[in-house]
Amino acid sequence: MTLHAPPPPADEAANSQRQRILLVTGVLGAGKTTALRALEDLGWETIDNFPIRLLERLLDRGEEAPKSGRELSENVAIGFDSRTRGFDPKAVVELVKRLSQREDLELTTLFLDCDGPELERRYNETRRRHHLAADMPVSAGIAAEREVMESLRRWADLVVNTTRFSANALQQAMREQFAPEAGPALTLTITSFGFAKGMPPVADFVFDMRFLDNPHWDKVLRPMTGKEAPIGEFIRRDPAFDEAFSRIRDLLLQLIPRFASQGKAYVHIAFGCTGGRHRSVFMAEQMGAALRASGFSPTILHRNLGSRAADLVERGAAQ
Repeated sequence: MTLHAPPPPADEAANSQRQRILLVTGVLGAGKTTALRALEDLGWETIDNFPIRLLERLLDRGEEAPKSGRELSENVAIGFDSRTRGFDPKAVVELVKRLSQREDLELTTLFLDCDGPELERRYNETRRRHHLAADMPVSAGIAAEREVMESLRRWADLVVNTTRFSANALQQAMREQFAPEAGPALTLTITSFGFAKGMPPVADFVFDMRFLDNPHWDKVLRPMTGKEAPIGEFIRRDPAFDEAFSRIRDLLLQLIPRFASQGKAYVHIAFGCTGGRHRSVFMAEQMGAALRASGFSPTILHRNLGSRAADLVERGAAQ
C-alpha cells in the first residue's frame, strides 16, 4: 500500500469540528465497492456511484439539513469512477480544490489503483465487460481508463495499490487508515447456559464449567443461583477455580482486541454447566466484571437461570 498523506492541519481543535469527506475513486476493479463497505462498517455514511459534479450541491444541502432533518453524517465517503455521466477528471480536481478551501470541510481523495495483469485476471474471473473496451480486449479498456484517470491519480491525497490485496486485506487497510478515533465499539456478549438444554447456536468461545464442584449437591445452596454470594464462596473454594479463571480471563484479554482489529463486530462468550443456574452463572458474572475492569462493556445474559427444569436436570446428572 502506498500512501501520500496530506500534512496535518495546523489547528487540530478547529479540524475536529469539520465534516470529514472522503472521495473514493480509482480504476475499475481495484476495489472501490469493498473499500466503501469497509468504511460503512466503520460508521461512515457511504454513497456509491455518485455524480461527482453534484457534490457541491449535496454539501450545500447538508448545511441546511437541520431545517429539513436530512443532515449528512460527520464522516461521509463518496464513491465515483470513470463510468459517471459527464466524468471529467480535470473538472473533479478543480472542484476538489475549490471545496478544500471551505473551513467547514476536511476533504480527502483516495485513489485505488491496481496493476494491469491483475485487473485482467479479475475481469476474466467475474466475466464483466470493461465499459471502455467495447469490441476490444479488456487490456485496451484498462489502458484507456488509466490514461483518463491519470490526472486524478496524481492529485489524490492517498493512493492505494490493491494488486496484492485480497478483499479482507483491503478491508483491513481501510480500517487502519480510516477508523474513527472513537469508532464503533465491539459488541461483547457473555452468556451462561445449561448443556442439558443444548449449546448456544452462535458462540465464538464456549467454556465448560462442569469440572468445578457443583453447588447443587448442597441442599442449602441448591435453591440459590450463581448471582448469590454463598454460591460464589462455594465455587471459589474449589482448588481449580483460581487458575482456570485467570487463564480464561487472560486468553480473552489477548484475543478480543485481535477480533476487534480484524473488524469483527460481535464476540459471544459462553459459559456452560449442567443446568445453567450455578457455576456457569457465577463465571459469566465474574468474567463480565473482569472484562469491564479492563475497559470492555460486555452484556451478560443468563439463558437458563429461570428454567423450572434446571433442578431436575441437575438431579439426574452424574457429576
